[in-house]
Amino acid sequence: MKDFYVKDAARFDNTAVTTYFCLNQIQVRDRKGGGQYLALTLSDKTGTLEARMWEDFAEAFQTCGEGCYVKVQGQISKYQGKFQITLTKLRNAAENEIEAADFQPVSAFPAADMDAELRGYIAAFKDRDLQRLILAFLDDPEIGPAFRIAPAAKLLHHAWISGLLEHVLCLVRVCLANAPFYPVNPDLLVTGAILHDIGKIRELSWKTSFNYTLEGQMIGHISIAQGMLREKVQQLAPFPEKLRILVEHMILSHHGKYEYGSPKLPMTPEAMLLSALDDLEAKFAATHREFAAAEDAGKRPDELTDWVRSMERPLLNSARWLADGVAQEEPEPTQQPEPTTLFPS
Repeated sequence: MKDFYVKDAARFDNTAVTTYFCLNQIQVRDRKGGGQYLALTLSDKTGTLEARMWEDFAEAFQTCGEGCYVKVQGQISKYQGKFQITLTKLRNAAENEIEAADFQPVSAFPAADMDAELRGYIAAFKDRDLQRLILAFLDDPEIGPAFRIAPAAKLLHHAWISGLLEHVLCLVRVCLANAPFYPVNPDLLVTGAILHDIGKIRELSWKTSFNYTLEGQMIGHISIAQGMLREKVQQLAPFPEKLRILVEHMILSHHGKYEYGSPKLPMTPEAMLLSALDDLEAKFAATHREFAAAEDAGKRPDELTDWVRSMERPLLNSARWLADGVAQEEPEPTQQPEPTTLFPS
């Protein structure tokens, strides 16, 4: 039974633990002074933990493979500001020792509820061609179930079961909230939000740990999604060619820059807004994760998080800092103004 989780590391600093993890990465590295050591990345549903094994690791390296569950014994400590575990024992875990729910993080929101809300937005579409395009994906017996369970990423944002659906739903919400202020077609914008990452159901695998498939490594989710879109459009023929081009452009350009993996730059109002909001939504999901990790690590409200590699900076939880030592009061309700467009027709 697993009784230690990554989020508990601060409470177990300088303490020996025996527990179970999913083995994400394992490799032998050379020591600076000669010899070798084992470098590992371990995970459970609460996060990832770097591990090192300095001695007697030959058998473990031969028998423990990436993606399997392992039983470990070792000491929790801090190195360069981050917790890690120094292992003395490592072996494959037996099937009867493992509860899969301990290892895969899951969305805090039920997939059925998120799917129902998303379908509600689709039902309100005025454009029936875009509506039937999206439903052709969601109602597909292979695509639909995978879309509802897949993570949105291996590590960076929404890296949990049903994370892709959660990311898409959050993005649809912010797209609809922003659409009145910009010269965009709301149905087209939301279609791009729903389909922009659909290729991730084939780019990623999530059976035990989150990883990239061979197709994902060789082709990537943007090109995969482009192919999936063209296949669905053929099945739905006749389908408006202009809509196909506009939706495909949003898929190809949603990363925003060539250096971020987009083969095209956003060239329509919908593509520009989708790219900006997708980036913002992903950043705030990562921010939420970093703030939670900082609290779990015992950081004070006035301390920055660890360095966030995807953003190239540490972060400060301003709400937590402002609330530190201040008695909380119920805010007075305020009347929100009606939205107005910044671009009159």
